[in-house]
Amino acid sequence: MRHLLFVLVPFLAIQVAPPAPQTAPAVALPTKRQPATWAEVARVVDGDTIHVNLGGKVEKLRLLCVDTEEKIGSGAGSATKPQTVFGEECALWAQQYFECLGEKDAVTGATKPVKVGLLFPPGRENHRDPFGRLLCHVILPDGTDFNVLLVKLGKSPYFTKYGYSEVCHDEMAAAQKTARAQKIGIWNPETNKAATPGTPSAVRPYDRLLPWWEMRAKAVAAFQARKAKDPQSIFEAESSATLCEAVKASETGQPTLVFGEIDRLYDEGDGSRTVLFRAAVRDEVLRVRIPKEHVAALAAAKLDQRGEEFQQNYVTYRGRIERSGKGFTSTCTEASAWSDGARP
Repeated sequence: MRHLLFVLVPFLAIQVAPPAPQTAPAVALPTKRQPATWAEVARVVDGDTIHVNLGGKVEKLRLLCVDTEEKIGSGAGSATKPQTVFGEECALWAQQYFECLGEKDAVTGATKPVKVGLLFPPGRENHRDPFGRLLCHVILPDGTDFNVLLVKLGKSPYFTKYGYSEVCHDEMAAAQKTARAQKIGIWNPETNKAATPGTPSAVRPYDRLLPWWEMRAKAVAAFQARKAKDPQSIFEAESSATLCEAVKASETGQPTLVFGEIDRLYDEGDGSRTVLFRAAVRDEVLRVRIPKEHVAALAAAKLDQRGEEFQQNYVTYRGRIERSGKGFTSTCTEASAWSDGARP
């Protein structure tokens, strides 16, 4: 089970020195890209979350492979992602950035909302996170990839917690390398540092996060390589579409291997345990039931540790997958059904 230490950092209680004014870094602009569709920006929440008008409704976008810091007063925050002054500054910067892109109405003088492009990884045109947000790259009117720009400017790390970029891994990695070398934004040691000696600083621990994300990204890459070789028997727990394929494979007696991240484990009233996988759609999750008489034996699989931070959290599970009223289900009686998701 994931244990998060929530850190409450009242804004007025800690004096934090804002980063010194910076000139625009001397880096090349991101590669120009052609998006799948265009949408009008309705609201900029922060650096990595934008709302757009698309198909007659407001869609929430979560930008892929970036993760800007939490703004103060956002209601979120933890030891590994605290609310920071730089998070607040980044949110304000993003809001002003998109506002400046909008054109002035010749008659009213009001600023028209800017239209941005939505670019999705191949085959993931409607892929969403557990909060229902579309996962994509945002393309600016001139074709610039905004996700890459955030990394180039030091506004965000290259966020590989859920895998390497399927659109522009090399460019993202190079952008982060450049920003770190220039010590701009989050890579500036003075960013978010408390101004008063002895008072705590709300600083995100990137020195620990980057190696952890890299472990997870390598596990995802290993899964993708295995699936490319054997697409008929290896499936992804996060995707309900692929789990439906796993159900079909199970019905024909084929061995099925499911790759995913354990969201949590909990004890049932009858003494059994349930392993809940992380899913893109909350009502389409995979639940693996461990009967009461097998709980002690399955302790050897050490599933509880898989939810902890700084661990390689991905696992593979071999078993029969069935459809149920709560998504998908399976019953496990052997510890050998579980293995490390990073296995090549």
